[in-house]
Amino acid sequence: MKAVSEKPVLVTGGAGFIGSNLADRLASQGRKVRIFDALSRAGVEQNLEWLTQRHGDLIEIEIADLRDEQRLRSAIRGSDGIFHFAAQVAVTTSMTDPVLDFEVNVASTFRLLEAVRELTPQAPVIFASTNKVYGDLEDVTFQTTDRGCRPASAELARNGVSESQPLDFHTPYGCSKGAADQYVLDYARSYGVKAAVLRMSCIYGQRQLGTEDQGWVAHFLIRALNGETITLFGDGEQVRDVCDVADTCDAYLAVFDNIDAISGRAFNWGGGPDNAISLLSLLEEIGTITGHMPKIEFAASRPGDQRWFVADTSAADRALGLAPRKPWQQGVRDLAHWLMENRNLTQGERVDAARQVATL
Repeated sequence: MKAVSEKPVLVTGGAGFIGSNLADRLASQGRKVRIFDALSRAGVEQNLEWLTQRHGDLIEIEIADLRDEQRLRSAIRGSDGIFHFAAQVAVTTSMTDPVLDFEVNVASTFRLLEAVRELTPQAPVIFASTNKVYGDLEDVTFQTTDRGCRPASAELARNGVSESQPLDFHTPYGCSKGAADQYVLDYARSYGVKAAVLRMSCIYGQRQLGTEDQGWVAHFLIRALNGETITLFGDGEQVRDVCDVADTCDAYLAVFDNIDAISGRAFNWGGGPDNAISLLSLLEEIGTITGHMPKIEFAASRPGDQRWFVADTSAADRALGLAPRKPWQQGVRDLAHWLMENRNLTQGERVDAARQVATL
């Protein structure tokens, strides 16, 4: 762990799911944390209350939009490092408002990098990218098994997608996150900014306010705990590798602590092959947890929805010395337990206090 600096670490999107968990971890190390967030997502203000109650003056809050260049520059000035989570995060929103998607994800990231280059050139920048930069893996042949969709290639199914997979941006969201991803890496290459990228698969865990568009593990649990119908877009055989947020925070902190050695690199990040599950498999597990199978309905597939994606995290594991991920079954149970204990936080969707969660 790096020595604790008197300068604050900036976390853009620090009131959100991953951002607030990371801010908590940083403050628990005694670091000052400057949170920059527009509070555009319902319920995230309660994450700020939680952080300030736990850490007091170590948490500094700046409520502002990422597109406000002067406020962003002010937040960057004097920072010890920047974790850049703030973004437009939904493929569906990017399809209906691609201009907003571009302004938030590309233009604001470019302005952030320029401000770092001018104001704090030694401050590391760690960017939260996405597996969507690889598109729909149209060069891969898939087959359906009793465990969901999987590649016909045994090697790919066994190891997952590595960083050598060609980039292939699909949908405005894929284009905007991919462009930002490449800008971050090029500022390391062209200007010597200490910067790295984590291309994330599906992250879940406490403080996730899941919706239909983003955060599907928590969304499925919330709907199931409320006795509400869950909509599956497609056949439900889509497979993702899921990763607990605590493991993800470990990865981000390791990038920060090792930035001199790994600057300019992008790593695929997620639960890896051991935590690869289909949507239907998750629903079956939720049925076991709650004692009854959730109600399901099916709808047409959505643009940019990958049939299968599992991250090969071996490069990150080697470079950062990371431990194996938490098994997904335990992680989903932990999240269900947390949701039951925090029924008032999930975007106004109250979990019935009388509903019992079994075998937690």
